[in-house]
Amino acid sequence: MERESFEDEEVAKLLNENFVSIKVDREERPDIDSIYMSVCQILTGHGGWPLTIIMSPDKKPFYAGTYFPKNDKMGLPGLMTILKRVSEFWTNKRGELIELGNKLISIINQPVDEGYGEIPDKSIIHEAFSEYKYSFDIVYGGFGNPPKFPTPHNLYFLLRYWYLTKEEFALEMVEKTLDAMYSGGIYDHIGFGFSRYSTDRQWLIPHFEKMLYDNALLAIAYLEAYHATGKNKYAEVAKQIFTYVLRDMTSPEGGFYSAEDADSEGVEGKFYVWTPDEIESALGKDDAKKFCEYYNITVKGNFEGKNIPNLIETAIPENEKEFIERCREKLFIHREKRVHPYKDDKILTAWNGLMIAALATGGRILSDETYTHAAEKAVEFIFKKLIRQDGRLLARYREGESAFPAYVDDYASLVWGLLELYETSYNPEYLKKALLLNDDMIRLFWDREKGGLFMYGHDGEQLIIRPKEVYDDATPSGNSVATLNFLRLARLTGSHALEEFAQQQFRVFGGEMLRAPRAHGFLLCAFMFMLSPAREIILVENEEKINSNAMLKVLRENYNPFSTSLLYSEKQPELRTLIPFVENYKAVEGKTTAYICENFACQAPITDAAKFREALKH
Repeated sequence: MERESFEDEEVAKLLNENFVSIKVDREERPDIDSIYMSVCQILTGHGGWPLTIIMSPDKKPFYAGTYFPKNDKMGLPGLMTILKRVSEFWTNKRGELIELGNKLISIINQPVDEGYGEIPDKSIIHEAFSEYKYSFDIVYGGFGNPPKFPTPHNLYFLLRYWYLTKEEFALEMVEKTLDAMYSGGIYDHIGFGFSRYSTDRQWLIPHFEKMLYDNALLAIAYLEAYHATGKNKYAEVAKQIFTYVLRDMTSPEGGFYSAEDADSEGVEGKFYVWTPDEIESALGKDDAKKFCEYYNITVKGNFEGKNIPNLIETAIPENEKEFIERCREKLFIHREKRVHPYKDDKILTAWNGLMIAALATGGRILSDETYTHAAEKAVEFIFKKLIRQDGRLLARYREGESAFPAYVDDYASLVWGLLELYETSYNPEYLKKALLLNDDMIRLFWDREKGGLFMYGHDGEQLIIRPKEVYDDATPSGNSVATLNFLRLARLTGSHALEEFAQQQFRVFGGEMLRAPRAHGFLLCAFMFMLSPAREIILVENEEKINSNAMLKVLRENYNPFSTSLLYSEKQPELRTLIPFVENYKAVEGKTTAYICENFACQAPITDAAKFREALKH
C-alpha cells in the first residue's frame, strides 16, 4: 500500500488537499493501534494491517479498513474513490460522520465484563486443556488452521498443565509442536531463528519476517521442554536461537533490535531460498547431493520454483550431524554475500524484556554464562538509555533517541526479565530494580476503581479511550505478565499486597477468561501458579561458600514452574533490606544450607546435595 498509494503523486495530491496524513508505527504506539483496531473490527468485522483509519480532528473515527488498492479492483473500492467520497461527505454531511464517530466511541468505551467479582474456579484450566486438545493438529502440531502462529505461551500452559496433572497428552502436544516447527521451513536451518508464522499446515512456507519477540518466547519454550524432558534436542534449538540473536539482532551497546524483513531486493524470501545448483556451487557435487536429500531441495522446488530447506520428511542421523554442520557453515558464508533483508533496528523495551527473560533462563538452565552476561548487558543498556531523568521508563530507542513513555507491556516484560535474571545470578540489584519498576507500574497504570492495568499510563497522551488488554495474542498481554510477576514477587518477598493485586486481576478478567480460556494461555499460567502450593527455596551461604555450586546445581536440575528461589549470603546486607525475613535463615555448620518452605512452613535445613535432590522430588 505504501508503494502503490502513499508514494504515488496522484494519491498524495488528493490526500494533501483534504486530509492530514499521519503514519503510525504500531510497535512504537501500541495504544493507538489497539484502540483503532477495535474500531476497524466493529465497522468491518475483521482487523489486520495495514490499518487505515479516517477520523475527525478530535480523534473520533468514522471510516476504517485494512488494505485498499489505489484504484477500484475486483469489487474492492480503491483509495482514490474512498478519499473523494469521504471528502464530499465531510463537506456536505459532516454532522452524520461526527455522529457515527460518537457512536463508535461509546461502543468501544463499554467495559468488557470488568469487575466480574469472583475468581474463576480451578475447573477453567481443564476447560482450557480441552480446547487445546480439540484444536490440536495431531499430524503437524500447533493449533487451528493456517496461517499457523507459534504462540509459545500456549506451550507454557500445556507444560504446566502436564506438571500439575500428569496428563501425558499435554506434554505430547508440546513436543509434537516444537518438533514440527523446528523441522519446518518456519525455522531458518542455515542461519537459525524462527520466522513469524507459517502460511501452511506443515510449517513449511513461512512469512519470512523474523521478530525478536517470537524468538525470545520460543527460546523459553524450547528451554522449558528441555528442562521438563531432559531431551538435548530442545536445548540445541534454544542455543541456535541465541546464536542468531547475539549475532544478528544485538546492538553494539547490548540492546536487541526488533525485526528483520521478509523481503530483500523487493522479493519475499529471496534471501532464504535455494536451488540445487546454488547448493552445489557452495558444497561441491557429492556433498550437495546428500545435503539436498536431507533438506528437500529439488529441481522442482517447494516455493515458487526454489527451495526452503526443511526436515519435514527426514531426520538427521547422529553420525551425520558433523557433516551437516560443516555444510551449514559453508552455506551460511555463501548466503551472507546476498543482499540482506532490511533490519528494523529500533530497540523496544517490551521485546527486550522478553529476550532478557529468555537469555537469563538460558544462562540458568544451560549453565552458560554467555547468555547471562548478554541479558545483564541488555539490562544495563535499558537503564542507561531508556530511563528518563525523572525515572520514567521509555518505550523505544533508535539512533541515540529515546522516546514515548513506556506502556504496561514494557514494564511487565522488563520486570519478568529482571526476575529471571535475579533467579539466575542472585544479584539483589535485579530484584530491587524489579520491585521498583513494579511499584511504578502500579502507580501509573492501575485502575483504582475497577482493578486491572491500563495500556498507557495516566501521564501519557490521553486518547479517546484508555484500554486494558488481557488477550494473549502473539505475545502475552501486559496484564497477564504483570499478574505472574505479582505472584512471583509476593512469594519472593512475602508481600500480601502484591498477592492481592494478582487476585484482583483474576476478579477483573475472570469473565473474559471463562468466555475464551484458550485465548488467555499466559494468564492461565499465572492462575496455576496461584493455585499451586506456595513453594520457596532459600539457599543460605556463608563467606566460604562451601558446597554452594553443588546445591545450586541440584536446584537447577528439575523443572518446577511453581517454585521461587532466593540465595542469601550472611555477608550480603542488600537482600536483607529488600526481604527482611531472610535474616532468620542461617547457614548450618558453615555449609551452604537449603530451606524448602511450602505454604509458609519450612522443612528442616539441608546441607547435603543428595538429600536436597531427594527432598525436591516430594
